[in-house]
Amino acid sequence: MKISVRAQNCTAEGAFEVLAKAKALEREKGIKVIHLEIGEPDFPTPARVIASCKNALDQGHTHYTPAAGIPELREAVAQYLNKHRGADYEPSDVLISTGGKLLIFATCMTFLEEGDEAIYPDPGYPPYRSAIRLAGGHPVPLPLLEEDDYRVDIDRLSKLITPKTRLIILNSPQNPTGGVLPRADLEKIAEVVKSSNAVVFSDEIYSHLIYDKNVPHVSIATLPGMKERTVLMDGMSKTYAMTGWRLAYATVPREFFSPMQKIINNTVSCTPTFVQYAGIDALLGDNPEVEMMKEKFAKRRLLMVKLANQIPGFHAREPLGAFYLFVNVKEILSKYQLSSKAFADHLLYQAGVAILGGSAFGDTGEGYIRFSYANSSPNIEEAMDRIRKIVVKDFPI
Repeated sequence: MKISVRAQNCTAEGAFEVLAKAKALEREKGIKVIHLEIGEPDFPTPARVIASCKNALDQGHTHYTPAAGIPELREAVAQYLNKHRGADYEPSDVLISTGGKLLIFATCMTFLEEGDEAIYPDPGYPPYRSAIRLAGGHPVPLPLLEEDDYRVDIDRLSKLITPKTRLIILNSPQNPTGGVLPRADLEKIAEVVKSSNAVVFSDEIYSHLIYDKNVPHVSIATLPGMKERTVLMDGMSKTYAMTGWRLAYATVPREFFSPMQKIINNTVSCTPTFVQYAGIDALLGDNPEVEMMKEKFAKRRLLMVKLANQIPGFHAREPLGAFYLFVNVKEILSKYQLSSKAFADHLLYQAGVAILGGSAFGDTGEGYIRFSYANSSPNIEEAMDRIRKIVVKDFPI
């Protein structure tokens, strides 16, 4: 029996691998692991959203829907984006999906032929590279550097684009760095894209989680000439603490809508009906929990930055968005000849703190470790204290 090359080249997402190791450690050794590896809000889904889902179940909304989603949710998404992005979308532009990963995959399947090139951020969300490979494309990493505040270097991007470039993936706010692309950068990127044959996939899943009021979220899809060549993706997982609900959406240029809809139809058929009804109340309802979560994340962000920078050999910039801290530990890794993954494993098994090595996000991520501050302040304080003690003992600088 032979396994396809595509399946062999598909890598698992590092956060889930570390989560499995951490759970095994808890189960087998009885150790209380502090989980800072997984990008999941530690808050419950807003009460109104849960009630809406229960109501949908009670009303019998448990059957198939059109592959693109129920009309009411597509209308809600268009209304939400037009209000919060300054966009101009119709419900017919909106495609509903069971999570953002399926939309990443569907986009790659829609635009990439065998050997076509797709540019993706490095460090960046691991499924980008996997989806490109599964679609038969050639992944081309776009390095995001700490000294550039993890913004896109326009000259570097321009040099990576070739006649084979069919897709350019952007992510702002960004996982794992917390970087945010300001309007001026996006305008320059748009001009570069418009001179190419590429379509943009704009991952905006952390759009609500920007902490500097002077740096508003801007979607490249709203810039002149970009709506018709941008797939804008957002969803409910991060903003509404709905990771397990698996609900996301994209706006798709009309000439590409039918092919992408067919991929949704041929993979999951449709998104669960009752979840879609809950999505309407998430987007349009009064959910005070959303702002409460953001305020908590903002405080945890500052706490984690302060505590990380007190650990010898740790150097952390203050992230502008998302809920991750990408910490430079090159000084430690160089002195002790360690990889970021080996260092993260050491902290898991010796300190009982689950984090991710930066190499999980691409070659440019080597030399860094990623923390998620989607955990309580007391847990963050204890985790950083445990790490500091282990670093001082095992890796003195």
